[in-house]
Amino acid sequence: MAKIVWDQVDERTYETGVDHGVLYLPDNNGNYVTGVAWNGLTTVTESPSGAESNPQYADNIQYLNLISAEVFAATIEAVSFPVEFHMFDGLGTPTEGVTVGQQTRKKFGFAYRTLVGDAVQGNKAGEKIHVVYNCVAAPSERAHATVNDTPESMAMSWAISTTPVPVPNFDPSATLTVDSRTVDPDTYETFKTILYGSAGIDPRLPFPAEIIGMFESGVTVANPTEPAYNDTTHVITIPTVTGVTYQVGGEDVPAGTITLDVDETIVVTAVPQMGYFFPEGSVDEWGYTY
Repeated sequence: MAKIVWDQVDERTYETGVDHGVLYLPDNNGNYVTGVAWNGLTTVTESPSGAESNPQYADNIQYLNLISAEVFAATIEAVSFPVEFHMFDGLGTPTEGVTVGQQTRKKFGFAYRTLVGDAVQGNKAGEKIHVVYNCVAAPSERAHATVNDTPESMAMSWAISTTPVPVPNFDPSATLTVDSRTVDPDTYETFKTILYGSAGIDPRLPFPAEIIGMFESGVTVANPTEPAYNDTTHVITIPTVTGVTYQVGGEDVPAGTITLDVDETIVVTAVPQMGYFFPEGSVDEWGYTY
């Protein structure tokens, strides 16, 4: 073994900053298929709890030590939030511009980026993308203060609790982090395209199994095919395409036919299956009206 050497220049790393916040909205199946920018993030404080020691005694000795389950929680602080967050903040919108409080709080997905720096490259050594699943925002205080000679924007914060999701070969978890310095750069760029979207590709939040599989074996391109539509019979034919799932109203639909009723409009959406990716510029949504 070589001798340990401390404080080498390329090993003086640190983590800083928070940006590129994204709020992910679930569909009827619980998949996070829609992402919107969360501007104005100031702080994300991770606050895991649990993993507490619980000694057990027998035979006049400490026989074993049981550890409680770990729970992930966080606090999001920001000076603004996307309007889509209303439904997750206990607000209902009966009509545009009017909100009603104390409504049922729904679960959402969340992602944000931190920067990794070192003594050589500064803040440009790399980055980490953190994703959080099944978030629920608790009610929080908001102080509306008078304008004075040292004005400040109103600070807002939300305490977030989570429920873990399955992770292949590991215990369930509500969090996952990807470090750009240690993964394949091309796959990392594809991962960011999935998270943030691009021309013709809607942003979405994959679950851990898909993300892990992506970095283990890469991703495969799938090309969504437009369903055929007969103007005479008003029948939509959903095709079979490898790597593509078709949905109507957020629900998966099998390959086959759908017959429109009079005055009916149906929107068919293509969603990439686990391990697949739509190329930039792909059309993934079509509308049909009788």
